[in-house]
Amino acid sequence: MKEILDKKGFICDMDGVIYHGNKILDGVKEFVNWMIENDKKFIFLTNSPERTPHELSMKLQRMGLEVSADHFYTSAMATAEFLASQKPGCTAYVIGEPSLTKAMYDKKIYMNDINPDYVVLGETRTYNFEKLEKAIELVRGGAKLIGANPDTVGVTEKGIMPATGALIAPIEIATGKKAYFVGKPNPLMLRHGLKLLGCHSADIAFIGDRMDTDIIAGIESNVDTVLVLSGVTKEEDIQNFPYRPKYVLGGVGDIVK
Repeated sequence: MKEILDKKGFICDMDGVIYHGNKILDGVKEFVNWMIENDKKFIFLTNSPERTPHELSMKLQRMGLEVSADHFYTSAMATAEFLASQKPGCTAYVIGEPSLTKAMYDKKIYMNDINPDYVVLGETRTYNFEKLEKAIELVRGGAKLIGANPDTVGVTEKGIMPATGALIAPIEIATGKKAYFVGKPNPLMLRHGLKLLGCHSADIAFIGDRMDTDIIAGIESNVDTVLVLSGVTKEEDIQNFPYRPKYVLGGVGDIVK
């Protein structure tokens, strides 16, 4: 545990690590307060493109945690940053929540439903056949297909909802084009997180609850990985993967017990 405590900074997944739905997990307040009191650098990383950093900050505030918006980095932000680096001044047809569109505007990527460079898709509750039909037309016309993350399902308080990977699948099938996914397990997101923290990979621990997205992304970014069993992956599931996390804990609260 001392090796974890001595880290200069932490990159943390959110759902399954910090909260479930609108319920904060045990030990999280103590862990976050410990990071603040000990001047640890930290950033919360989420594959969900549905909320802006300010909205995520407000969500934690409602749960009793004061964390400023500059401590959050989303797949929407990573997607916009990736596209801006690939083709500055590009345009996109976006299917997603307003937070995804805002991330695009912040990087000077503007909306275009005639001849965009990219078709970009993220989790959304406004998905419909008309938008799907338009996306297929544009991809067949030459637009590159981009997904904010490859997740096929998301967990809500009501159960399971289709995530980006599931929503983008009909476009892939209809066009024969494969999407490029920016979110975890793509190590791009973690590398952006490291850049924001201004830390070397050896000085950071990445905390996540999923072997198939979080832990593999950490390993491929050469960052020490901490799997917490408070979310998706259970202890017996670890043996099903050909790689292992460096540390396994019940939850983030175990770090500061």
